[in-house]
Amino acid sequence: MRNIIALFLILVSITARSENVGWRNADGSPAPNTDSMKSIDGFGGWLLVTPDADWEQKWNTPSENVPHFNEAHDVSYGQELTILIFFTNPKPNEQGLMNITCDIKVQRPDGSLSINADNVPCAVGWQMPPNPYSLLLTQAVIKYVGESDDLPGEWKVSVNLVDQNSGIMVPLKTKFNLIEEVANKSSKRDAVNGAPS
Repeated sequence: MRNIIALFLILVSITARSENVGWRNADGSPAPNTDSMKSIDGFGGWLLVTPDADWEQKWNTPSENVPHFNEAHDVSYGQELTILIFFTNPKPNEQGLMNITCDIKVQRPDGSLSINADNVPCAVGWQMPPNPYSLLLTQAVIKYVGESDDLPGEWKVSVNLVDQNSGIMVPLKTKFNLIEEVANKSSKRDAVNGAPS
């Protein structure tokens, strides 16, 4: 099953950090925190698993366009997934630069770790955008393809999104279910890659 996710979110102004708000619905009301999308003291994070091969084209559109991403839940062997980490309202340093790191874990159904990477640079040295409502995508992009010898069942993804300038950490988690169908002999490609800036 795949759900269509729309980015109908209005983000609070950076100047309103002290008001303890972050993600907003289209009507301006505070969006409730979920496991995969939450904000702490105005710093927001969102973790999304998508099967969309064209996610980058969807993302790289003018800011007035609202991209739509499919969210993966039940996935087949050989199906490629991309795990994306979004954030908003980080605290800049005195030079106006961000310093966001991520601790990333992908857990197999038996509890062992496919990925276990701490302090991954996610937005280090980036200039703060002029638009306070900007939704930003980290440079860490996780690719996954289920091999024929991968365990079927629930795969868990967790990310600690850390704003090193403010000291705020936003823990995020999501999951997908690898279902037993015709196995594809594709090579394993679960790795943390740097997305183009």
